[in-house]
Amino acid sequence: MIKFDFKTYTNSFINQEEFNDLYNKKNEMIEKLKNCKMTGWMKPINQDWVTNIKKCAQNIKNNFDCLVVIGIGGSFLGSYSFSKMFQKYFDDKSFPVIYAGTTLSSKYLEELQRHLEHKNFCLNVISKSGSTMETNVTYQILKDLLKRKYSDEELKSRIIITTDKSTGPLHEEAMVNNYQSFEIPEDIGGRYSFLTPAHLLPLALNYNIDDIIEGYYEGDRLVDIAYEYAVTRKLLFNQHKVVENFCVYEECMAPFTEWLKQLFGETEGKEGVGILPTSTIHTRDLHSLGQFVQEGNKILFETFIKITNSDSFVEYNKQELHRINNIVLDSVVKAHYSGGVPCLEIEMTELDIENVSSLIYFFMLSAAFSALLFNVDPFNQPGVEVYKKEVKQALEK
Repeated sequence: MIKFDFKTYTNSFINQEEFNDLYNKKNEMIEKLKNCKMTGWMKPINQDWVTNIKKCAQNIKNNFDCLVVIGIGGSFLGSYSFSKMFQKYFDDKSFPVIYAGTTLSSKYLEELQRHLEHKNFCLNVISKSGSTMETNVTYQILKDLLKRKYSDEELKSRIIITTDKSTGPLHEEAMVNNYQSFEIPEDIGGRYSFLTPAHLLPLALNYNIDDIIEGYYEGDRLVDIAYEYAVTRKLLFNQHKVVENFCVYEECMAPFTEWLKQLFGETEGKEGVGILPTSTIHTRDLHSLGQFVQEGNKILFETFIKITNSDSFVEYNKQELHRINNIVLDSVVKAHYSGGVPCLEIEMTELDIENVSSLIYFFMLSAAFSALLFNVDPFNQPGVEVYKKEVKQALEK
């Protein structure tokens, strides 16, 4: 179960008449979203995907020591952040999944090759366009490592390609070499691709993806509250609150805030508008950024994600530590609000697969609504291409 409170600690910043004016456009915005071309993430999942993903995952577990997922941005953040929330901090018994392709660091890639040298591993390279630089660099380096160890015939069982259904260099490579492949549909962009093979295949190695899918579509009941969140954010922006700080109180949720930053940053940050997404991990960051939030420049608002219950029991001074953690959260909300910082609250009863999957769908809806309220296209990211052109020109000199 998920609860939302976007009013208690924002009301003094929001004009109710302005809120009503925007909220009354809800049906119009829902129709506008449904008429967008890139809304495949809102449609029922292809059940053939599910069957093939499960078969592929079982084959990987039966035949290999680990899977290396090569992708960046929307191609990996969904499954990576999801898995980190449910893995054990220590002595994890999950099937090993290594996420690579996110850096051009020679130190990292050298050590990764050394780590994999004597591993029985397979690759899942993920890129819708098939031309993402960081992904291609890592893929080529690790594919060369496989080629030094195995024949071309053996590579067919060790390389899995997830890309566009019909075009692009990775699609062509899969066809020519008869590599197993999965598709990212034309009407789903990277940051909205959580319920596609790009993320479901890595997750299927350690989780029941049927539960993930069920929880995700349960999020469809949150359309109204997702629009309310978008309206609240827009009205806070109008009050010069141009930064949103996502606050979590579990270290395992830190990667999830990275997914949120990409989702909102790429979806609404264009044409000179948008809210800058950032994050803090509490209570750690209360001792570094807490002073600024409490008494510094009032450019931000905060969205807190609270977990009501925990299945881990640690006692301190005869009190449950998880309860103390939540007391701190509640106290921080009140303190920051008293310091002129609007605070929005999202509360999950448990950190479980169903709740997290629903929350993912909620945030995707909210981001799309937010972009529409800013009057920008939720599903493009033209600014990302600017640095790529600069890099290409520099490398060609």
